Amino acid sequence: QVQLEESGGGLVQPGGSLRLSCAASGSFFSINAMGWYRQAPGNQRELVATITSGGRTNYADSVKGRFTISRDNTKNTVYLQMNSLEPEDTAVFYCHAAVFATLPLREVIYWGQGTQVTVSS
Repeated sequence: QVQLEESGGGLVQPGGSLRLSCAASGSFFSINAMGWYRQAPGNQRELVATITSGGRTNYADSVKGRFTISRDNTKNTVYLQMNSLEPEDTAVFYCHAAVFATLPLREVIYWGQGTQVTVSS
């Protein structure tokens, strides 16, 4: 079993910053893509940003220029630096990982438990 441990959520004022972290642990060969999704009350879960093992990134239009996704392959950790936060960013953020599992080798999708991000004055 692979576990995704998230941290860094909290309450910030509009215009502020947060950095989310998600560390993968357990049994796996490697991690392909990692990313962040978010879900606000009454809304569907939506993609925020993803990053491949090679560093290729993809962002939702609403966060381009404000959020930066990165990863440390040595630590099996993905980060989301969120700047210029807006009240509309308020949501539960979920870590996502596409893992190459072992025995047998296959790709398996895992989700974190979610961390609350609240942007309010």
